[in-house]
Amino acid sequence: MTNTHALTIDQPGHLAAGDGDHRWFLNHLATVKVNAGDDGPRMSAVEFTAPRGFGPPLHVHHVEDEIMYVLDGEIRLDLGGASQMATAGSVVSLPHGIPHVFQVESPQARFLTVTSGGRAHPTFDRFVQALGVPIDPNDLPTPSEIDPGHVARVCAEHGIEVLGPPPAPLD
Repeated sequence: MTNTHALTIDQPGHLAAGDGDHRWFLNHLATVKVNAGDDGPRMSAVEFTAPRGFGPPLHVHHVEDEIMYVLDGEIRLDLGGASQMATAGSVVSLPHGIPHVFQVESPQARFLTVTSGGRAHPTFDRFVQALGVPIDPNDLPTPSEIDPGHVARVCAEHGIEVLGPPPAPLD
């Protein structure tokens, strides 16, 4: 695994397994695989590896549509008030404007998030890069306190509105 640059959606290319722009993002590993680019389609792909109990705050994407493909593990989702369990191989559609929250229920989960949206707003990959810090995926930092105010500000700058707290800790 190396910390390489991600692909750009408007240019052909290949990225090997384990490669990409690795970030420490809300106390877990996020790897930007495909950047939206500045021209052409506004689509990005980010792979996440998150521990049991991880879950973002209740939020809504105002600009981008999101697809979550669960690669490994179990993730409980609340999509507009309906609770569902997504397991390896599951695909979840999250259209913009739908409030959602999720939480990893297995010991760990890996999932790929693909987003697409309008040209007038910063994209999800740039949100991950703005909130995350570059890391070596073989030497992950110790989890630290997260500043919810900072998270909400960065979300707002990227067309995401925080509507509530993260899920309660799991037993």
